[in-house]
Amino acid sequence: MAYFKPYLFKAPLLLLVCAALLSACQDEDTHPGQPVTKREHIFKDTLHNFQIMKLMVQGKEPYSTQDFLDAAQQVKALSTQPWVYFPPGSDYSPSRAKPDVWQHPEAFRQAQEKFKAAAAQLVDVAKGGNLDQINPVYDHLKDTCSDCHHDFRTVSDIL
Repeated sequence: MAYFKPYLFKAPLLLLVCAALLSACQDEDTHPGQPVTKREHIFKDTLHNFQIMKLMVQGKEPYSTQDFLDAAQQVKALSTQPWVYFPPGSDYSPSRAKPDVWQHPEAFRQAQEKFKAAAAQLVDVAKGGNLDQINPVYDHLKDTCSDCHHDFRTVSDIL
């Protein structure tokens, strides 16, 4: 005979309540122009396209020349966009940017340039459709993200 186990119903309910409370704790970007929110959206779009490529590079999804190229082109297009949303004074919550973004603007600009160049290089190589040639260029692009996050972001949980 099956017994009614009320604790099985409490655990999912508790998780749902916790998730709702945590989402309410996130800071909202209420500053004029919402630079933090705008740059976060661009980075999330970039990450989405990285995930598409990552699954193919890792062999978890079948490699599609066109799908990979489309994702690489999206990353290249997005690579130029977030930087205008780092004006002085945009280091407020929910930003995870380190003060080094504004204290060392030349180093931050150089990191941006490396990322943009690597994104353009990936598109060029992806046009050839050879995954063996794509892999090291993809890894290089991923490394430019990791390096920038290490130097300029308080949390480095990417890719």
